[in-house]
Formats: sequence, C-alpha cells, structure tokens
Amino acid sequence: MMWELRSVAFTRAILAEFLATLLFVFFGLGSALNWPASPPNVLQISFAFGLAIGTLVQAVGHVSGAHINPAVTVACLVGSQVSFLRAIFYVVAQILGAVTGAALLHQITPPHIRGSLAINRVQNNTTSGQAVAMEIFLTFQLVLCIFASTDDHRTDNLGSPALSIGFSVVLGHLIGIYYTGCSMNPARSFAPAVILGEFDNHWKDSVREASNLQRL
Repeated sequence: MMWELRSVAFTRAILAEFLATLLFVFFGLGSALNWPASPPNVLQISFAFGLAIGTLVQAVGHVSGAHINPAVTVACLVGSQVSFLRAIFYVVAQILGAVTGAALLHQITPPHIRGSLAINRVQNNTTSGQAVAMEIFLTFQLVLCIFASTDDHRTDNLGSPALSIGFSVVLGHLIGIYYTGCSMNPARSFAPAVILGEFDNHWKDSVREASNLQRL
C-alpha cells in the first residue's frame, strides 16, 4: 500500500479530487445564491449541480476516477475498487477542496447575496428520520448510476458515463431540495457549514417541529 504514496499518479489523483471538489462546490453553491434580480429556483440549482458534476467527471475521470464525493469513495472502498489508503486521502482531499471552494465563493460574493451559502437544512416540516431516509435514497441512486455506467463488464452501448452521472445528480436535486436542500455529498454539506460556523442549521427545523409537537 505504501508504494502508492511515492507514485506520481497517486499524487495527481489526490490533487484532481481536491480541485474537482473545489470547483463542484464553488459552482453548485454559487447557483443557489440570493441575487435579487434572479432568485434561484429548483430547476436552476438542479442543473447547475448536475452540469458541474458531469463536466468534472469528464475532466478528471481519467486521473482519479472523479469520485468528488466521500460517499462515492466509501462505496468504492466497500466494492474493493480503491485501496483503504487511497480512500482516506481521497476523502481528506474532497473535504479540503469543498471547504476551499465554499470559502472562495464566500469571499468573492457580496455579503447581502451570500445568504446561508446554500447550507443543507431539514425543511418543509420534514422530520430528521425522513430527511435521513431521503438522503439514503438520493445517494443510493447516484452510487448505483456510477457503478453501472462505469462497469467494465458491460458489453451494451453505455453512452457517456459523465452525462449519466450528471443527470443522476439532477434527478436527486429535483426531489431532494424540498426535503433537505439535497446533499448526496457529505463534503458539499460540510463546507458551507464550516465557513459560516452554523452546524446547528442542519437540524433547526426538526428541533422546532419536535418542540411544537411537545406543546400539543
């Protein structure tokens, strides 16, 4: 395993994951900012995240596999597609890249436009359990699409894996935004929370709902 650390290809892969996650978070969160002339909508945000991931899969897939998501890396580790050492470095690079992307977006955006920087929140009276269940389904369909579209054993016409994965992200956002803002990616959720220091926002609505129920 340790020979990987001395490999140029390994270093390039780690840097690719860092840069790709940085760009993914930068453009994804950027699509959800509160510009007064054009407030964000579900379709805009969904396609921004999907186009970002599809573009980046095409750009760095040959370098690192373009995981760009700790959940995908863990799935690949469980599926014996990456080593434990590579998985650890990938996750660290993804988290650092995501935080860097969110920080850059925060710094170049006017304060009154930043809003909550698209922090994932439980919303629309969704309970914590419902939110977790929805995120499991959203992430499952993404991982399933990735494994299916990159399976070397398939002999049928696969088309473009980057396009398929991009549309999988669009699909998840079209429904997931109403429940949790749609994460599907721990690094994407962690980054804006770190920059704003508002980790409690993820569960505010659930706590408020529980308090209301106790009063009834």
